[in-house]
Amino acid sequence: MIKVFRIKDLIKYFLRVLIPIVVLLIILQTFSKQKNNSQSISLKTQKPLIGCISDTIAQINIVNGNTTNEERKTRFIFLSELDIMENLKENLENNIEEENDVQNEIEEKSEENKITVEEAKTGLKTEVIDSGVATRSTNEYHGVQINNTSDKELNEDILTPNIDINKSNVIIYHTHTCESYTPTEQFNYEASGNYRSIDLNFSVARVGDELDAALGTYGINVIHDKTYHDYPAYNGSYSRSLITAQNALNNNQGTDIIIDLHRDAIADPNYAPKVKIGEEYASQLMFVIGVNHDNWNQNLKFAVKVMEKANELYPGLFKPLILRNAEYNQHLAKGGCIIEVGATGNTLEESMNSMKYLAKVISEI
Repeated sequence: MIKVFRIKDLIKYFLRVLIPIVVLLIILQTFSKQKNNSQSISLKTQKPLIGCISDTIAQINIVNGNTTNEERKTRFIFLSELDIMENLKENLENNIEEENDVQNEIEEKSEENKITVEEAKTGLKTEVIDSGVATRSTNEYHGVQINNTSDKELNEDILTPNIDINKSNVIIYHTHTCESYTPTEQFNYEASGNYRSIDLNFSVARVGDELDAALGTYGINVIHDKTYHDYPAYNGSYSRSLITAQNALNNNQGTDIIIDLHRDAIADPNYAPKVKIGEEYASQLMFVIGVNHDNWNQNLKFAVKVMEKANELYPGLFKPLILRNAEYNQHLAKGGCIIEVGATGNTLEESMNSMKYLAKVISEI
């Protein structure tokens, strides 16, 4: 329905409002000229005046009267424009409110996922918790236990960690990105396989985030790649992760330490190798080194160097190192390695706890 109003009433209201405004504008203009200011009244001054007119018009009580079709058409257009302006104002306010809600939600989620790492303390009492599974070793070097399942013969010269490592950059990636742990109340996830999850917040990739943050506290630059290599297909994981590791190395030449972070593949919910450091429990770690490439001895020396320091700071943090007839993409760097963090029986919390101790050890070598 088209609303109309009498011209006389409109003129009366406009005169009542506009005359004081015109007088005010003349006074302001005169004052401005006296100050030799040739600029017009700023938008900040005009906006309240325009708002006053809009408020006054909005309060006019429109009544139906004897008007021509032309007058009705003109007034309908005038009122439609006012409605459009009012709608625009309302939509703008709604959009601003929605944007604020979205921003607040993003900030809340960011706060929830924020990683805060406390620097690992030293001099703490360390105790290995019996997992019920006996460890095996074939060789020992100054307290570093090694389980040699490869066809390589080890001697003092091969095991001596006389190697220089550039630790300014560290590359972390995951050949088996979806490996996950025993769910807990805090980290309860929907499994996409047997102790596997495609949600990076609950897999070994989340442990990698923790190591990334912990190394950063020591000024070490970290490149953490969380590309899926075992999903949707498991077979061919190492071929795919080789491309990821090679690309990361190409973009960060001179990097010595390339860590392929895993979880022990033993799918036994009762197997949870852990160590108690101070008052907290942490998953035990294990190096896996492949010997089917020319760089294997440097990889081994690097692992021994890390384990020596770990035995000094946190004895029991590492299980015996495993040497295997494999390559595991470790030919890329002299500090190339697999580090397995815990097993299926461990929790994500325990595995995340381990990372601050590993970072402390790496910073000390």
